[in-house]
Amino acid sequence: MINENYVSKTVASLPPSGIRKFFDLAANMEGVVSLGVGEPDFVTSWSVREAAIHSLEEGRTSYTANAGLLELRKEIAGYMEQAFNVSYQPEHQILVTVGASEGIDLALRSIINPGEEVLVVSPCFVSYAPLVTMAGGVPKIIHTTGENQFKLTPAELEDAITPNTKAMIICSPNNPTGTQLNKEELIKITEIIKKNDLLVIADEIYAELAYDESFTSFASVGDMINRTILINGFSKSFAMTGWRLGFVCAPREILEAMLKLHQYTMMCAPTMAQYGALEALKHGWDDVEDMRSSYRQRRNYIVKSFNEIGLACHNPGGAFYAFPSIAKTGLSSQSFAEKLLLEERVAVVPGDVFGESGEGYIRCSYASSMAQLQEAVKRIARFMKNYQ
Repeated sequence: MINENYVSKTVASLPPSGIRKFFDLAANMEGVVSLGVGEPDFVTSWSVREAAIHSLEEGRTSYTANAGLLELRKEIAGYMEQAFNVSYQPEHQILVTVGASEGIDLALRSIINPGEEVLVVSPCFVSYAPLVTMAGGVPKIIHTTGENQFKLTPAELEDAITPNTKAMIICSPNNPTGTQLNKEELIKITEIIKKNDLLVIADEIYAELAYDESFTSFASVGDMINRTILINGFSKSFAMTGWRLGFVCAPREILEAMLKLHQYTMMCAPTMAQYGALEALKHGWDDVEDMRSSYRQRRNYIVKSFNEIGLACHNPGGAFYAFPSIAKTGLSSQSFAEKLLLEERVAVVPGDVFGESGEGYIRCSYASSMAQLQEAVKRIARFMKNYQ
């Protein structure tokens, strides 16, 4: 048997992803309707797939530059300028990564010194706090509340900052709540960020999935471009999750540090995926609009349905998640999700896996067909009759 001391104490101390538990359970059951998976149910556009195939047929199978194809970085720069009114130099301020997840990891490891605090706005994606820990930092959780639709308030931010705080990581539109911060709300938050000389890691992977208000990037507010590490990618907006392609836009000094780590760990993102992403940015926008329109319709249906069957649910401004309250059932998030899966064959994710702030809620992805959503709602309504 391997000595337990062979395993890093830091890694050993990290909990496994709470999402996996329910996916593994559901995978071994028949007739399950899943609202658990956080990825589009659409297939990547044919033109994008064709571009990647063509790159292989052309023999473009070698490494690209460490930072990614310059042509792709130029296209990303143009997209950021046109969509969000922020200007980046493709040669020095944009890095193509292996998914947005690598971008977040590189950002944290590039800025954190041992023991420095990183504010993590919760509920949040499950990897944020563990990545801070693995970078040698100390995650400090800011708990947002359902009463405020899980929006970070200036007071909550101000109260969390200490002399040891280095940065904040935040996702808008948010996974798991779908909450989106508008420009006025961002301005109030960025005033506090600047006053305390902090950095922001802004996870904007759902930027193209905003439904009611236009999306405002953190980097576009005032001079925040100089202290924002912007994370984005192709997984959600272009239905390219399996391609594992993201990008980072950041001040040159920070990006150069991130590039060092990227050189040593990844070399470069997959070449054929980069050619696919190039095609997506050039010609994939009609498909993005079609997906966004479909998600909006599904969101309206599932939020209305949840409220009608007794699961109070705010209207998420973006992403593809609903985050209804299960408080009236008296069950914990874990118990509710387990019972729902066993009794009605519906898979959801318990809210507490996204942080203590998520206790009393469940995450339901509406990136499923309308037929599946309707069946799930029917089963959940039947389930609720026994737990009210």
